[in-house]
Amino acid sequence: MSQTVTTLDVNTAPAGGHGADYIRAQSGIMSWLTTVDHKRIGLMYLISTFIAFGMGGLFALILRLELLTPKETLMSANTYNQMFTLHGAVMTFLFIIPSIPGALGNFLLPIMIGAKDVAFPKLNLLSLYLYWIGALFTLSSLVTGGIDTGWTFYVPYSSTVTTTSVLSVTFGVFILGFSSVLTGLNFIVTMHKLRAPGMGWYKMPLMLWAIYATSIVQILATPVLGITLLLLIAERAFNIGIFDPALGGDPVLYQHFFWFYSHPAVYIMILPGMGIISELIAVHARRRIFGYKAIAFSSIAIALVGFLVWGHHMFTSGQSEFAAIMFSFLTFLVAIPSGVKVFNWTATLWRGSISFNAPMLYALSFLILFSIGGLTGVFLGMLSVDLHLHDTYFVVAHFHYVMVGGTVIAFMGGLHHWWPKMTGKMYSEKLAAVACVLIFIGFNVTFFSQFVLGSRGMPRRYYNYLDQFQPLHAFSTVGSWILGTGFLVMTICFIRSLRSGAPAPANPWGGLSLEWTTASPPITENFVRTPVVTKGAYDFNTENA
Repeated sequence: MSQTVTTLDVNTAPAGGHGADYIRAQSGIMSWLTTVDHKRIGLMYLISTFIAFGMGGLFALILRLELLTPKETLMSANTYNQMFTLHGAVMTFLFIIPSIPGALGNFLLPIMIGAKDVAFPKLNLLSLYLYWIGALFTLSSLVTGGIDTGWTFYVPYSSTVTTTSVLSVTFGVFILGFSSVLTGLNFIVTMHKLRAPGMGWYKMPLMLWAIYATSIVQILATPVLGITLLLLIAERAFNIGIFDPALGGDPVLYQHFFWFYSHPAVYIMILPGMGIISELIAVHARRRIFGYKAIAFSSIAIALVGFLVWGHHMFTSGQSEFAAIMFSFLTFLVAIPSGVKVFNWTATLWRGSISFNAPMLYALSFLILFSIGGLTGVFLGMLSVDLHLHDTYFVVAHFHYVMVGGTVIAFMGGLHHWWPKMTGKMYSEKLAAVACVLIFIGFNVTFFSQFVLGSRGMPRRYYNYLDQFQPLHAFSTVGSWILGTGFLVMTICFIRSLRSGAPAPANPWGGLSLEWTTASPPITENFVRTPVVTKGAYDFNTENA
C-alpha cells in the first residue's frame, strides 16, 4: 500500500519519550492501570481473557474426566452441575464474547484506520474496568456456594428453586454487558470519525467491517440481556411473578428475552473471527481477496438477520406452528451470508501463493471446523429433525464447532498473525504448527464423537448415562486431553517467544494494511506522521493475482 508513512519513518523514531514503543513508553503498574493507550488496554484484555480461557478450559477437562465413566468418577451430581454452569458462563461471557473485540479489536482497529487512538480513550479504559468488576462478581460464586442453573439461568429453577449464588453471577453478567456496549459504541464512532485521509469504506480491511457489524449487535442486543437479567434479579429477590405462572407470569417469556440477545451474541462471537480469517487468507495466500464487497456486506447481513432467528432455540417450547416455520426459514436464510464468506475465502485461496505457516494453518482449520458447525446447524434448523436432536449432545457438538472451532480457532490464528506486531518478538513456527495440529486433532476427537452420541439419544448436561454411551464418552474425553495438550504447547510457544524470540520486523508477513507500516511493537502514537491511503488493503501484485 502506498502511504506517506513508511516503515523507515517509523523504525527511525526516537527510542524514548515521544516515539517510544507502547510497552516501554512508561513503567510501573499505575501507568498500566491508568493508561488510555488502546494498545495497552488491548494487551490487558488479552491477558484477562486468556486467564478466563484457562479457567474455563480447566473446568471442561474436569467435566470430561467425570464423564469418562457412566457413574460417579470424581464429583457429586451437585458439583458437576456447578462445574458445567461455570464452564459455560466463563467461556461465553468472560472469554469468547470479549476476546477478539477487547484484545485484538482494541489493539488493531485504530492502527488499521490510521488513527492515534479510539474516539473515547477514557471510555475504553472504563470498559476494561467494567469487565474486571463483572468478572469478579461472576467468579465470586466459586467461594459463595457456586451456581448450578446452567449458563442460560433458565427460570423457574434460577428464580425460585436453587439456593446457589444466582444473584452475584447474574449481576456480574449484567455489568459485563455494559463493558460490551461501551466497546461497541467506541468502535463505531472511531471508524466513522477517525479514518486516515484516503481511507474510504471500501479500502478498509475486512476485519474492520466484521468489527463494525459486531459493534452494531453489541449496542442493540446487549441491553435486552441486561433488562432480562434485572428482571430475573427482581424476580428472585422480591418474588414479583414476572416469570412465575403461579403469579400470572410466563417462564417461556424469559426464554424469548434471553435468546433475543443470546443468538445475536453468537454473531458477536463469530463475526470478529470471520474478519480475522479474511486477513489471514489474503495475506498468507498473497492474493487480492475475492469478492471484497460481498464479504463486507455479508457481515452486515449476518448481524441484521441474526436478530430474527432466536426462536429456533425454542422449537420444543410450545410456540405456534407458524412461528416455528418462520424461525426455521430465517435460520436457513442467515446461513447464506456465511456461505458467501466460505465460498469467497476458498476462491481467494485458489491459485494463491500459500504459506503454510501457523496463521494459515489456523485459517484452514477454521474453514473445515466452521463448515462442519454450519452444516450441522442446518439439521437443528429443520423442525422435524430438531425435535429428535434438541437438548442432546448433537447440540453440544454443533455449538462447540461454531464457538471453539470457529471463534477460538480464528482468535488463535489472529494472535499468531499479529503476535510479532503486538510484542515485537517472533515465535517458533515449528512449535506453533505442532500446537495447531494437536488442537485440530484433539478438537475433532472430542466433539465429532458427540454428534454420534446426540444422534443416538444421549441428552446433554446429564451427570450419569447409560452404559451403551460409555465408549464414545471415553473417546471424547481422550480427545479433550489432546486438545488441552495443544493449547499448553501453544502457551509454551508464546512464553518462549517473549523470553528469547527473535526481534520481529515491522512487516514479517508482507501485509499491506496500515498496521504493517508501523514498528513492531508500535510507538505510543502509532504513526510518526498521519498516513495517507492510496490503495486498498489487498492490492497484492503477484504472478497469480
